[in-house]
Amino acid sequence: MGQQTHRKDDLLVSSNFIRAIRESGYVSLSTALAELVDNSLQAEATEVAITVVRAKADGDPEICVEDNGRGMSRSEIEACLRFGGSSRFDERRSFGRFGMGLPAASLSQARRIEVTAWQNNRSACQVFLDVDAVVAGAPVDLRARRLSGSTVGSGCRVVWLNCDRIEYRRLAWLERALRRDLGRLYRRFLSSGGLTLTINGKRVDPIDPTLLTTKVEGRSARLAFEPIRYELATSAGKTAFVSVRFVMLPVQHWHHLDNVTKRRMGIVGGAGVSILRAGREIASGWHLMGAKRKENYDDWWRCEIDFDPVLDEHFGITVNKQGIRPSQELQEALGPELESIARLLNARVRQAFEEVKFQAATETSCRIAEAADADLPVIRSTGKGSGALSYRIGSEQLPIETMFTSALKRRTLDVTLNIDHPAFAALYRPLQALSDEAGKDLRTALELFLLSFARTTTLLVSDGHDCDDLLRLWSKTYGRMLQKS
Repeated sequence: MGQQTHRKDDLLVSSNFIRAIRESGYVSLSTALAELVDNSLQAEATEVAITVVRAKADGDPEICVEDNGRGMSRSEIEACLRFGGSSRFDERRSFGRFGMGLPAASLSQARRIEVTAWQNNRSACQVFLDVDAVVAGAPVDLRARRLSGSTVGSGCRVVWLNCDRIEYRRLAWLERALRRDLGRLYRRFLSSGGLTLTINGKRVDPIDPTLLTTKVEGRSARLAFEPIRYELATSAGKTAFVSVRFVMLPVQHWHHLDNVTKRRMGIVGGAGVSILRAGREIASGWHLMGAKRKENYDDWWRCEIDFDPVLDEHFGITVNKQGIRPSQELQEALGPELESIARLLNARVRQAFEEVKFQAATETSCRIAEAADADLPVIRSTGKGSGALSYRIGSEQLPIETMFTSALKRRTLDVTLNIDHPAFAALYRPLQALSDEAGKDLRTALELFLLSFARTTTLLVSDGHDCDDLLRLWSKTYGRMLQKS
């Protein structure tokens, strides 16, 4: 192996630096490839094609990333593999910032990198960097060579050869992991139609950890409340906004799913905060939650934080864009409120699971009511459906003076008990603690009483009577009596 010579005032020893930069901290192939996709998007590409092959059956994989962006001029391509060589150094308008992504990400995975770019149908230029040659003492030559032949349009192609750091030995597993990870990182661009990303010719679908766009059994997640905005000062003396939104998953409709389905959907183990910079996810985990520790109930809500690159100092963006180091100012501005909301949503999830258990315990009463319904006066209703009614009993927070509400929807009489009304604590909480047959019989009798009252008022309303005052006054009277007991 040759010995590379260097002057005493050289800032870098190339042979040592090239080996050290290979340990630049990319946690996976996906995060390394994301640097190349970032560059494509910054070059205004709308199509990015990733190809993963194994040239030899027992050899290292080879990876190619090609886009239809604006390409690079000769001077730009000669700078693209230089560390910090970007013409957009410290720019805050898009993905890149330091000009380290392409060379650092490439060297973290491959021993040889070839970059080819072309513009406006002109012939392409190419540069390459070979780790083994540099370590052996060969001088680094990043001069571009012009390739023969014509090209179509503009674009760029990066090829990684001798990828010796890839943990997956089976390409099918590797491809599956890339689809999952890149589909999540670039979900905003993929879902908006601004980017078509393919891996070995197959499109990558967006993967949304908030599950707002995921529909299972007719239900999706929903926003817990309107997004929250925080205004922070930038390093340039101006201000910019951080946007935070919280999402609740439908416990009542998804709790019964098997664990395999929950894990495949991303419910189990999906708790936490997704942080997006310029629309691209750069971190996910338990961020800015203060003293709130993560619990199993936290799987059922999500948080998403968006910020502009001008706020990079507040988020402490790492060079490889794989994490954050929140500033004290950011933690003080967001932390207390986000922790409070996290505790609130955790409590809501707990309550939702209590309601699920409550509703399961009402099945006996509802079955008895349904069996009796055929012998009761028919309730006329508009719309589809006829015949006997089905029954459902649920519970949630309602106005304090309302004991319960009832509504007839598609021949199902839905009775919702108010957990804040004194009757709920006085009647239901003691019954929930009883486990013997007498307790179950007493609970069934109580629920049949409520269902019969709700059915009777529904029948009167269908015949043109106004029963709102009756239910309101009865609820109020009963509540006052219980408060005096």
